[in-house]
Amino acid sequence: MITSNTELLHGYRISKQLGLVSGSTVRAKHIGRDFMAGLKNIVGGELKGYTELMSEAREEAYLRMLEEAKKMGANGVINVRFSTASITQGASELLVYGTAVIIE
Repeated sequence: MITSNTELLHGYRISKQLGLVSGSTVRAKHIGRDFMAGLKNIVGGELKGYTELMSEAREEAYLRMLEEAKKMGANGVINVRFSTASITQGASELLVYGTAVIIE
């Protein structure tokens, strides 16, 4: 499946737009990661535990969006966007969305 963050795909023709597709996941912080993050706040540096958590969340949400697009009969998703939101203290939602299309 072809995906793009643009509205057009050079070299391809979009023959049909099927509609909006999305995928999301809500992830909570881990107590061990919180402890390490607290230490990093003192000395500085990347919070690798949170970086890994967000990377896993992006991948899961992205795959869920692609699965929704496949169910609609799409072979591509254009104008893909990622968004995050705080759900509650210690938990965040990662949302990915785009337009499912048929590409020729």
